[in-house]
Amino acid sequence: MTLAKGKIKWSLYLMVLPAFVLILIYHYGPLGGLVIAFQRYDFSRSIFNQEWAGFSNFRYLFNYPNFFNVLKNTLFISSMKLIVNFIVPISVSILINELKNVRLKRNIQTLIYLPHFVSWVIISGIFIDILSPSEGIVNHVIKLLGMEPIYFLGNAEIFPFVLVITDVWKEFGFGTIIYLAALTNIDPNLYEAANIDGAKRFQKVRHITIPGITHIMVLIGTLSLGRILNAGFEQVFNMYNPLVYSTGDIIDTLTYRVGIQDFEYDLATAIGLFKSVISLILVSTSYYLASKFANYRIF
Repeated sequence: MTLAKGKIKWSLYLMVLPAFVLILIYHYGPLGGLVIAFQRYDFSRSIFNQEWAGFSNFRYLFNYPNFFNVLKNTLFISSMKLIVNFIVPISVSILINELKNVRLKRNIQTLIYLPHFVSWVIISGIFIDILSPSEGIVNHVIKLLGMEPIYFLGNAEIFPFVLVITDVWKEFGFGTIIYLAALTNIDPNLYEAANIDGAKRFQKVRHITIPGITHIMVLIGTLSLGRILNAGFEQVFNMYNPLVYSTGDIIDTLTYRVGIQDFEYDLATAIGLFKSVISLILVSTSYYLASKFANYRIF
């Protein structure tokens, strides 16, 4: 019997071996390239034959024009996204849960899930047309109301909020999946007891529904801290332009311009390594908080 279990275990190991090898090659292998952040990288020479620069790239990074403004933009945009993407899915999940018509509930769930599976390239094109100052439907309505059209994607003050709103529109439906699943675990007897006591619908939501998913709310909120420096490269890259760099430029787009457009690979690698180290600290902190307040552990 023990031998049979051992054979099964090794067969499972062999089954995951291809995935493990792919992870080693494409995720851990490229980590060796981080040494470029400590070199004066010359594209014409091998990575093993470069001039050592120590921490000079990082010193240059912290003196780089607008770097701290880019860091501020990243923190602001990602923080706003995390907050709104935390509140909206919870609210929508509770509203959907209150629907009595099962067919209507399923149709609404399907409709709000769909945008998550559409590429930002397509969605950005749609919103660029919708928010166009000359032909967009939003500005058409604004003109009908007797106001001047607004260049949403060219106004530096408005652009970060456009990013937040469009991101929430795309992702909130998918975010409701976890909360709807949590709502199904609430004991129906609690609602029956509340009905007997004459509780109104809002009172049942306040005293039964919300406390019933509090542990999931705490877990999702703490784990989201690790994504504080991820403001959404695909979205920003497809929607921003030089007019809104002052408020819309983030760490990932700066890395793209420095590395891909300006060919400063050493500086781009330094920016990426800086972001990764901060993200590691935040992820570790978020898992510690999730373990402490939501009793969530990976191992």
